[in-house]
Amino acid sequence: MTVYTFRMSAKKNGKRLFEIVSFFIYDLGRAVDLNKAQEAVREAGFPADDYLPTEKRKVQSRDTPASLSLPTPFCFPVGESGYEKIVDVHAEIKIYDDGAMTIVIRERGRFRIDNLADAAARPVVRVGGEDLNIASWAARLFRHVNEGTAKAIVAPVSDERRDEESYTAFCLLDPPTDVESFFAEHRDEIAALIIGEKNRPRLHSGQINAALSRPFSYRADDLSVFDMDRCFIIEPRGDYEDILLIAEHANYRLLELRALDRLLDLRLEEAENDLVGYGVSKRNTPSKEASPSAKFARIQTLRFEALFILENLENSSKIIGDFYLCQIYDRLCEIFNTEGWKRSVERRLDILESVYDMAKTDTAQQRQLVLEIVFIAVCVIFPVLQIAQALIQK
Repeated sequence: MTVYTFRMSAKKNGKRLFEIVSFFIYDLGRAVDLNKAQEAVREAGFPADDYLPTEKRKVQSRDTPASLSLPTPFCFPVGESGYEKIVDVHAEIKIYDDGAMTIVIRERGRFRIDNLADAAARPVVRVGGEDLNIASWAARLFRHVNEGTAKAIVAPVSDERRDEESYTAFCLLDPPTDVESFFAEHRDEIAALIIGEKNRPRLHSGQINAALSRPFSYRADDLSVFDMDRCFIIEPRGDYEDILLIAEHANYRLLELRALDRLLDLRLEEAENDLVGYGVSKRNTPSKEASPSAKFARIQTLRFEALFILENLENSSKIIGDFYLCQIYDRLCEIFNTEGWKRSVERRLDILESVYDMAKTDTAQQRQLVLEIVFIAVCVIFPVLQIAQALIQK
């Protein structure tokens, strides 16, 4: 997730001061032991004195209830060693116990609104003689931290199957008095920015209206508008950290659903192969680990994990009610189509459970048939054979 923060100046060139904050969220595995992760991070050379406490993060601003809290990460800064700054930039890393990592990169500089999209592509640091932009620096930081904390990750995912999310927010800090007039004046530029049109084409009015149709305002001088990968925030007091936390949280939950959906896809492929093995050719007896009962038990475990993730999606952050941040969270979930992802996950779980339940039932029926044959042999055929043998002997 990338957040660009703007402070407008009255300069004739139209440039304004922005803080660019980029969020990159990665799937690590099933879970992370945060105690082991802290030890590993220290061994990896990150500044041990600057670790942030892993306390429950509270969001208490605007009309948000004091009870609202978000998942607890282990946070630490990247520090100043190992790279040379090209612009005013710094980074922070968050590791979550349920298997995710967020890299947050903040940059400051003066830009025109129509040039903001180019900021993420320009070099921000120099590492080992190589100039890196925000995305490439985040990728390098992730590889370094992921390798260093490997022993703390439970059931790590491979690089080929790893899911990740990113998001970009643009936050204007020094707008004119009439925010609505400013927003109306720059509609074309803001719409192109949050849609992600780097060449700044002239968009159709319908597309602009669709992109900017749901602005949010809490005070008379602030405004926020959201899209799939970016958002634009006007906040003269710089009081937007709660909005960024909600945006990160929505992306974080989307990442969990995507990772779970991918895992279920793999399990469905495995189930299809099992159906061929059990339904077409039964010459090979499956091993204990590959038996329908064993796989059904594994699917049940996966189902419980999925249900916990789905429940967390609704309740872990307590984002319920009609307060301001809830409206933003609901809007992001609508844009991300989290309901669609949830339905997809639930449908795959039901299919998997049905497949292995039927396979287990079929196996049980086969065993019952064998027992019936044995019973018939013992109770009917053997006595008849004994009688026949007795008559022959006479």
